[in-house]
Parts: sequence; C-alpha cells; structure tokens
Amino acid sequence: MRSRLTISALAALLAVSIAAPLSAQSSDTDTLIIGTAGGTTSIDPHFHQLVANNSISQSVFDPLVRPDENMRPVPGLAESWRQIDDLTWEFTLREATFHDGTPVTADDVLFSFERGMAVQDSPSNGYIAQIQGKTIVPQSDRLLHIVTDTPQPTLLESVSTFAIVSRKHATDATREDFNSGRAAIGSGPYRFIEWVPGSRVVLERYDDYWGEKPEFARVIMRPIESGPTRVAALVAGDVDAIELVPTTDVARLESMPEFRVVNKPAKRVMYIHLDNFREDTPDIVAHDGSKIKSPILDARVRWALALGIDREAIAEYVMEGAAIPAGQYAPEGSEGASPNLKPIPYDPDRAKELLAEAGYPDGFKLRFHSTGDRFPNDVQVAEAIGQMWTRIGVDTEVVTMPAGIFYRRGTSGGPDGTPEFSVLMAGCCSSTGAAITPLIVLMATRDAERGRGSANRGLYSNPELDALLDQGVNEMNDEKRDAVIARATELAIEDMAVIPVHFLVNTWAMRNGIDWHPSIDDVTLPAQAVRVN
Repeated sequence: MRSRLTISALAALLAVSIAAPLSAQSSDTDTLIIGTAGGTTSIDPHFHQLVANNSISQSVFDPLVRPDENMRPVPGLAESWRQIDDLTWEFTLREATFHDGTPVTADDVLFSFERGMAVQDSPSNGYIAQIQGKTIVPQSDRLLHIVTDTPQPTLLESVSTFAIVSRKHATDATREDFNSGRAAIGSGPYRFIEWVPGSRVVLERYDDYWGEKPEFARVIMRPIESGPTRVAALVAGDVDAIELVPTTDVARLESMPEFRVVNKPAKRVMYIHLDNFREDTPDIVAHDGSKIKSPILDARVRWALALGIDREAIAEYVMEGAAIPAGQYAPEGSEGASPNLKPIPYDPDRAKELLAEAGYPDGFKLRFHSTGDRFPNDVQVAEAIGQMWTRIGVDTEVVTMPAGIFYRRGTSGGPDGTPEFSVLMAGCCSSTGAAITPLIVLMATRDAERGRGSANRGLYSNPELDALLDQGVNEMNDEKRDAVIARATELAIEDMAVIPVHFLVNTWAMRNGIDWHPSIDDVTLPAQAVRVN
C-alpha cells in the first residue's frame, strides 16, 4: 500500500502516526473516528455559524424543523405545524427530552430565540438574520405560535438550522460554559462529552433520542486541516472516515479496495467579490503603478473579468471533476434559481473588447485575495483565475492567506471597519439551499437590523435588487416568489454584482464497512454514517 503513496503523502503519514494517539484500528468497533478539514471554534450553537461548528451543533442540538438530505423541511422537535394566517404559524412539539432527561418545552424554544438575538461578538452569525422579526408565543408546554411582523413564506427553512437549547442549563451561560459542556445540553442524537481544541471533539449517542438512533455509539472528530494528511490518516488507519478529500487523491482511493468514496453535488458556490464602494480602491493600479479610478465600478469591467474565467477548464483540470461551472448563485433546480441562466462562457476576446469600451484597452494591474486553506483547491483555483485574467490584460498578483485572517481583513480590515480587499474569492453556502439566501447575504445593501448583506464584502448596493428581495421574502405564493427571486438573480448577473465561478462537489472517503449518506450542504454529520457488509 505504501508503494502507491507520493513522497508528500508518506511524510504526512509519518506525521500522523507520530502525532495521533487515537487509532481507528482498535477493538472498539462502536467508535467512529472522523478526520475533519476544519477545527471547531465554539460549542455554543448560537455563536459562530462555521462548517466545523455546525457538524457538532447539529449533532448535539435539534431545531424545530430540520432539513432533509435535499434541504427540504421535515419534522424536527416540532412533529407538525400549520399556518393560521399570513403572520402566524402554529407548531406542536413532540415528546422529546434534553440529554439530562428533562422535557423540551415551548418555553425552551422561546428562550432559544431570545438568546440567539442577544449573542455578543459573533464573527458570523447567520442565525440572527433568520430569527429577526419573529415572536415566540407559547400556548402550552407543547404548543407554540411564531408571529412574524411581515409574511414570511420561507419561515420553515429559516428556522431549520436554528438550535434549541435548554433554558435550565443555558440561562446566563457563556461560550466557556458551552465549551466545557456545562451548558451544552441538547436534544440531538449525540451528547457532547468533551472538546480539546486542536485535538478532538468527543460525542456519545443519546439512547433516548426521539428519532432514528445513530449507528455508532461514540464519535471522535479530529481536526486535520491538511488534505494530504487527512488522506494519510485514513490510509494508516488512524481515522475511519475523512471529509473534503483532495481532488488529487480521489482516483487513488477509489482504486484501493480497502476504501469507499462518496460524492455529493453541493450547494456551495465559489464566487468573486468586487469593491463597489471606493473610487480609490487599494489593490488596483495602472500598469506603471500609478493610481487610477477603480475600473471595477464599471459593470463592463466586471463582465470582462467574468468572461475571462474558463470555468470548464477549472472544473475539469484544476478541480479534477469536483466542481460544476456556475452562471448564478444557487444550483439549477434550487428554489428561486433562474431557468434562463447558464454557466458564464469563457470569451477572452469579448472580455478584451469590454475592457477597451470601458476605457482600459491595455488593462491594469490587480491584486487578488483568496483563502489558502478553506476550500478544496482554493489556492490553485485563485492562481488559475489570476493567469486567465493576465491573458486578457489584467496583470494579476494572487495573494492567499489562512481563512481566519482572510475573513477578518476582507470583512473589516480597511479604514473605519470597511472591507480591506478590492477583489476576493470565497464561498457561500445557503443553509436552506434557496437562491434568495446568497442574494440577501452577498448582495443586499448592508443593513444589520434587517439581517441584510452580512457577508457583502464588496458593499454592493442596488435599490432595484433590494426591492425585489423585499418582494420575494414576503410573497406567500410559491410560484410567484420563485419568479421574483429568479428575476433578482438575473438582475444581479446583468450587473455582475458578484462573479459566480463554480459549485463544489463534496467528497468523503471511509474504510470499507462504513457508508455515508450526506446531504447537499457542507456539514459532516456522524449520524449520516452507517455500517455495511
């Protein structure tokens, strides 16, 4: 087996065998060890909506309504619901208990929503936007009403990832209380046991769980940020399964009878944000280094950059098939996705024409920022895009950095807390899979009180788009709502508010004897693992 490993993988394998005392090759076949791509930053489910955190919180805590594998709402803690009028939804809670044996009540739901609104210092909390404008009115221990200030046709989707916590244990609880386990008392399929930052999160099956019992009684989630190191850990037997398999290793693992590989098209779109608020943008200059008015304020230049990207080549060669070229911000078939939009073609000649029409026949120089450790092949994709832009006359310097630094600087590292970078690449994953989410998060005019534009790092603002989004979130008729959101998407593409690049295809690998039933989001849930012969 080792003869098939590359030198880098051998080095990674050696590092894992030295550093990892936990072995999947133990006699405890009821324990599942998962190598994850990112480290946990908090056990508090209302603090930081991060993929690694969500894997834990969605295992320990339940929402009222949960998403199925295709992100459609199905019963969670609420066994049923009905809409009383345009502003009032009624939910009937099932007989479920928290991990300490106390029943889940409507008062716990009320407390959870109140707490979610009061979370302090959250670096990126999508929950707040989901629950604003909603009032919880308990009718009894098992019956509650959610009253909204405007019609909210997507209320089920918006609460499907919001964790319900115990008032008894979470009142006045700090993040440290959750991290230590004192307040981390949920009602999900797994109980939280311990978190050792940088080393592991340990979970145990909750045998009194109201739903289907997970296959494995004990789960250890180990952060292994390096892709080759994750693969080496799997091959060495130090873990049972890994997420985000590097594209360079997929074919090799598929050829090895000891392992199984599972692919799932994802809803995460890789996109490029452009500075839409500064004439003197920091990362763009003329070829001779002199200052120029920001070219990317002109939609023709934004379109030139979009047409200068060969998405097919990136998907086939850089991503090795683990990507789908994009022409909008949600996959085809998503709620509100436009049927009229196809992947943006590669047309370097037209890109050069648009640059000339905008007054930049010779192009300009651009510094392009990206994460270096967050998404599959993010460095290689950024470098490929930089080379493609250079070919159309936009000399591009690619700068990559750790995700934590990238998001802090890209969100508020500039003067007065403004975004620092002129052009950056990141990824957006709609928690509900609906097309309206990336529009609201990435392109709506920033409005913290309304939960709009929370990740709008280009500070794009278009009143016409905002008006369509207002109409879409209040439209109760499904067909009419989809049509409004599709038009909003078309408008955003016409103006090239944000450049879509591709949708990811997520990949898991595991030893034989285990199979995985993932959903279309990025979250790796231990309950998705099953034993097979």
